[in-house]
Amino acid sequence: MRKIAVTLSLIAFALVAFASTGIAGDHGFVGADTCKMCHNKDATGAQYTKWLESAHAQAFEVLGTEDAKAAADKLGLEGNPQELGECLQCHQTAYGVDAALLGKKFDPQQGVSCESCHGPGADYKKKSVMEDQEAAVAAGMIIPTEETCLGCHNDKSPTFVSFDYEAALAKIAHPNPEK
Repeated sequence: MRKIAVTLSLIAFALVAFASTGIAGDHGFVGADTCKMCHNKDATGAQYTKWLESAHAQAFEVLGTEDAKAAADKLGLEGNPQELGECLQCHQTAYGVDAALLGKKFDPQQGVSCESCHGPGADYKKKSVMEDQEAAVAAGMIIPTEETCLGCHNDKSPTFVSFDYEAALAKIAHPNPEK
Protein backbone atom coordinates (compact mmCIF):
# COMPACT_ATOMS: atom_id res chain seq x y z
CA MET A 1 0.00 0.00 0.00
CA ARG A 2 2.85 2.40 0.88
CA LYS A 3 4.51 1.67 -2.45
CA ILE A 4 1.29 2.54 -4.31
CA ALA A 5 0.91 5.79 -2.36
CA VAL A 6 4.53 6.76 -3.07
CA THR A 7 4.12 5.93 -6.76
CA LEU A 8 0.90 7.95 -7.03
CA SER A 9 2.47 10.94 -5.32
CA LEU A 10 5.49 10.76 -7.64
CA ILE A 11 3.22 10.58 -10.68
CA ALA A 12 1.37 13.66 -9.44
CA PHE A 13 4.72 15.36 -8.89
CA ALA A 14 5.73 14.43 -12.46
CA LEU A 15 2.61 15.98 -13.91
CA VAL A 16 3.10 19.18 -11.93
CA ALA A 17 6.80 19.36 -12.83
CA PHE A 18 6.13 18.70 -16.51
CA ALA A 19 3.32 21.22 -16.72
CA SER A 20 5.12 23.92 -14.76
CA THR A 21 8.27 23.81 -16.87
CA GLY A 22 6.21 24.79 -19.88
CA ILE A 23 7.64 21.96 -21.95
CA ALA A 24 4.55 21.09 -23.88
CA GLY A 25 3.23 21.56 -27.34
CA ASP A 26 4.84 20.72 -30.62
CA HIS A 27 8.11 22.65 -30.49
CA GLY A 28 11.19 20.51 -31.12
CA PHE A 29 14.23 20.15 -28.89
CA VAL A 30 17.62 20.92 -30.43
CA GLY A 31 20.00 20.16 -27.55
CA ALA A 32 22.53 22.22 -25.65
CA ASP A 33 25.19 21.79 -28.32
CA THR A 34 23.00 23.73 -30.74
CA CYS A 35 22.59 26.51 -28.17
CA LYS A 36 26.36 26.49 -27.66
CA MET A 37 26.96 27.76 -31.19
CA CYS A 38 25.77 31.25 -30.22
CA HIS A 39 25.79 31.17 -26.44
CA ASN A 40 29.39 30.37 -25.63
CA LYS A 41 31.21 33.54 -26.55
CA ASP A 42 32.78 35.53 -23.71
CA ALA A 43 31.51 38.77 -25.23
CA THR A 44 27.90 37.61 -24.95
CA GLY A 45 28.14 35.88 -21.57
CA ALA A 46 29.42 32.35 -22.26
CA GLN A 47 26.11 30.88 -21.10
CA TYR A 48 26.96 27.36 -22.32
CA THR A 49 30.15 27.22 -20.27
CA LYS A 50 28.33 28.53 -17.19
CA TRP A 51 25.68 25.82 -17.64
CA LEU A 52 28.34 23.14 -18.21
CA GLU A 53 29.94 24.07 -14.88
CA SER A 54 26.61 23.95 -13.03
CA ALA A 55 24.83 21.22 -11.10
CA HIS A 56 22.12 21.29 -13.76
CA ALA A 57 24.57 19.89 -16.31
CA GLN A 58 25.33 17.03 -13.92
CA ALA A 59 21.68 16.27 -13.08
CA PHE A 60 21.49 13.08 -15.14
CA GLU A 61 24.93 11.90 -14.08
CA VAL A 62 24.09 12.31 -10.38
CA LEU A 63 21.30 9.73 -10.79
CA GLY A 64 24.04 7.13 -11.25
CA THR A 65 25.46 7.71 -7.76
CA GLU A 66 24.97 5.60 -4.67
CA ASP A 67 23.15 8.52 -3.02
CA ALA A 68 20.58 8.54 -5.85
CA LYS A 69 20.12 4.79 -5.56
CA ALA A 70 19.61 5.15 -1.81
CA ALA A 71 17.03 7.92 -2.34
CA ALA A 72 15.16 5.73 -4.83
CA ASP A 73 15.25 2.78 -2.44
CA LYS A 74 13.94 4.96 0.39
CA LEU A 75 10.96 5.83 -1.81
CA GLY A 76 10.36 2.18 -2.64
CA LEU A 77 11.37 2.63 -6.26
CA GLU A 78 12.96 -0.33 -7.96
CA GLY A 79 15.55 -0.03 -10.66
CA ASN A 80 18.22 2.31 -11.89
CA PRO A 81 17.40 5.98 -11.12
CA GLN A 82 18.84 6.88 -14.55
CA GLU A 83 15.96 4.89 -16.06
CA LEU A 84 13.12 5.78 -13.69
CA GLY A 85 10.60 8.35 -14.86
CA GLU A 86 10.07 9.50 -11.30
CA CYS A 87 13.70 10.69 -11.32
CA LEU A 88 14.16 11.62 -14.97
CA GLN A 89 11.25 14.06 -14.97
CA CYS A 90 13.49 16.56 -13.19
CA HIS A 91 16.96 15.27 -14.04
CA GLN A 92 16.64 15.10 -17.82
CA THR A 93 15.52 17.66 -20.37
CA ALA A 94 12.48 16.63 -22.43
CA TYR A 95 11.76 13.47 -20.47
CA GLY A 96 8.51 11.95 -21.69
CA VAL A 97 8.08 14.04 -24.83
CA ASP A 98 7.43 12.44 -28.20
CA ALA A 99 10.74 11.21 -29.64
CA ALA A 100 9.80 12.88 -32.94
CA LEU A 101 10.39 16.23 -31.17
CA LEU A 102 14.02 15.40 -30.33
CA GLY A 103 16.53 16.75 -32.83
CA LYS A 104 19.64 14.94 -34.04
CA LYS A 105 21.93 16.84 -31.65
CA PHE A 106 19.67 16.40 -28.63
CA ASP A 107 21.34 14.33 -25.89
CA PRO A 108 19.10 13.33 -22.98
CA GLN A 109 22.16 12.56 -20.86
CA GLN A 110 23.06 16.26 -20.72
CA GLY A 111 20.85 16.60 -17.67
CA VAL A 112 18.92 19.80 -17.11
CA SER A 113 20.05 21.76 -20.12
CA CYS A 114 19.03 25.03 -21.74
CA GLU A 115 15.68 23.80 -22.99
CA SER A 116 14.56 22.61 -19.55
CA CYS A 117 14.29 26.22 -18.47
CA HIS A 118 13.95 28.11 -21.75
CA GLY A 119 11.69 25.70 -23.64
CA PRO A 120 12.34 23.63 -26.75
CA GLY A 121 14.41 25.72 -29.14
CA ALA A 122 13.83 24.41 -32.65
CA ASP A 123 11.49 27.25 -33.54
CA TYR A 124 13.38 30.11 -31.87
CA LYS A 125 17.02 29.12 -32.42
CA LYS A 126 17.54 31.35 -35.45
CA LYS A 127 19.43 34.54 -34.66
CA SER A 128 16.74 36.65 -36.34
CA VAL A 129 14.13 35.19 -33.97
CA MET A 130 16.33 35.35 -30.87
CA GLU A 131 17.01 39.04 -31.47
CA ASP A 132 13.28 39.74 -31.06
CA GLN A 133 12.18 38.52 -27.64
CA GLU A 134 8.49 38.73 -28.53
CA ALA A 135 9.05 36.60 -31.63
CA ALA A 136 11.18 34.13 -29.65
CA VAL A 137 8.47 33.74 -27.01
CA ALA A 138 5.87 33.26 -29.75
CA ALA A 139 8.13 30.52 -31.14
CA GLY A 140 8.24 28.65 -27.83
CA MET A 141 10.97 30.33 -25.79
CA ILE A 142 10.21 30.52 -22.10
CA ILE A 143 11.40 33.38 -19.92
CA PRO A 144 12.05 31.40 -16.73
CA THR A 145 10.46 32.53 -13.48
CA GLU A 146 10.44 31.21 -9.96
CA GLU A 147 7.48 29.03 -10.98
CA THR A 148 9.65 27.40 -13.65
CA CYS A 149 12.20 26.40 -11.03
CA LEU A 150 9.56 25.25 -8.56
CA GLY A 151 8.47 22.62 -11.05
CA CYS A 152 11.35 20.53 -9.69
CA HIS A 153 12.78 22.42 -6.73
CA ASN A 154 9.92 21.76 -4.34
CA ASP A 155 9.03 19.67 -1.30
CA LYS A 156 7.76 16.81 -3.48
CA SER A 157 11.36 16.06 -4.43
CA PRO A 158 12.88 13.26 -2.32
CA THR A 159 16.07 15.25 -1.72
CA PHE A 160 14.48 18.65 -1.17
CA VAL A 161 15.86 20.68 1.73
CA SER A 162 14.81 24.23 0.93
CA PHE A 163 14.75 26.53 -2.06
CA ASP A 164 15.72 30.18 -2.05
CA TYR A 165 14.91 31.41 -5.55
CA GLU A 166 17.07 34.55 -5.40
CA ALA A 167 20.12 32.63 -4.13
CA ALA A 168 19.61 29.85 -6.68
CA LEU A 169 19.19 32.36 -9.47
CA ALA A 170 22.45 34.06 -8.50
CA LYS A 171 24.26 30.69 -8.71
CA ILE A 172 23.08 30.01 -12.26
CA ALA A 173 22.93 33.56 -13.62
CA HIS A 174 24.13 33.73 -17.21
CA PRO A 175 23.21 37.16 -18.56
CA ASN A 176 24.24 38.54 -21.90
CA PRO A 177 26.35 41.62 -21.06
CA GLU A 178 25.46 43.13 -24.43
CA LYS A 179 21.81 43.50 -23.35
